[in-house]
Amino acid sequence: MSLAELICPAGTPAALRTAVDAGADAVYCGFQDATNARNFPGLNFTPDELAEAVGYAHARGTKVLLALNTYPPAGKVDLWRHAADTGARLGVDAFIVADMGVADYIARSHPQMRLHLSVQAAASSPEAIRYYCESFGVKRVVLPRILTIPEIRQIRGEIPCEIETFIFGNHGLMVEGRCSLTNYLTGQSTNMDGVCSPAEQVDYARHADGSMSSRLAGVTIDCFGPEEKAGYPTICKGRYTAPHRPEGYYAFEEPVSLNLSRLLPELIEAGVHAFKIEGRQRSKSYVRGVVRAFRQAVDDIRAGRQANMADLVALTEGQKQTQGAFETKKWR
Repeated sequence: MSLAELICPAGTPAALRTAVDAGADAVYCGFQDATNARNFPGLNFTPDELAEAVGYAHARGTKVLLALNTYPPAGKVDLWRHAADTGARLGVDAFIVADMGVADYIARSHPQMRLHLSVQAAASSPEAIRYYCESFGVKRVVLPRILTIPEIRQIRGEIPCEIETFIFGNHGLMVEGRCSLTNYLTGQSTNMDGVCSPAEQVDYARHADGSMSSRLAGVTIDCFGPEEKAGYPTICKGRYTAPHRPEGYYAFEEPVSLNLSRLLPELIEAGVHAFKIEGRQRSKSYVRGVVRAFRQAVDDIRAGRQANMADLVALTEGQKQTQGAFETKKWR
């Protein structure tokens, strides 16, 4: 396959059609249950909706990737197996998986299906990636956002599968101890229930001075001034006070948006096969704008032209942007 395939988010059938029409090479989506890591009300697909979406995408030359990227709790694997059976029957082009048991089931029951290893699997070394390739026939790995371009280049030369990297959207890092904090507070797990900060436990309070606080399960996660834009309350990106920091500080991670538009040529040169845009919870207008911008940029780079990515600044919704570990030039 050619390098720089554009993988785009589809949180709803309407968003899928928008991404396809805007030039996505592939879209990724999930069912309306715990088998995917964006299990929120109003998002995702019923089997009938997915069947229609696959037909729409395939008629326009776009692939559909089904995210089964959460971890089944003990004794509940049937939900994931059923989702895999349904996706295979409906003709999706690949499954994005994290759990070894789910990967093993698909490899044995649907050997004709492509398996892509989710970033949720946190496979960041050649040894780990080769294990998944050799054991389950994985054809592509979605690399964690902690690797530099030199590290990606070296990994590319040591593994037998394709590489996919995130290039735009949320900078969250999900398979870590910090996700257990949300589980502790809400009783629901990001990595098993697919729900980080469930909407029914989120609320905002406006104060007399015009400021606003965001709360999760009754616990204040952040406070915003009258002119600040209130973010969605997740524990890992909350702002907290402490005796030595009474003004408040980000104890785990500051909420920033990943934007690797400047690094596209370097990533292509490093051997990245696919670029992933995050944002299944975003609006159709967001999907349309981001996909169009990256479609034009990738096409320009392939043709040897200078890419113009200035429009993407407005789509970060006021958050600061980062290139994260990708911009680090030296080995750590």
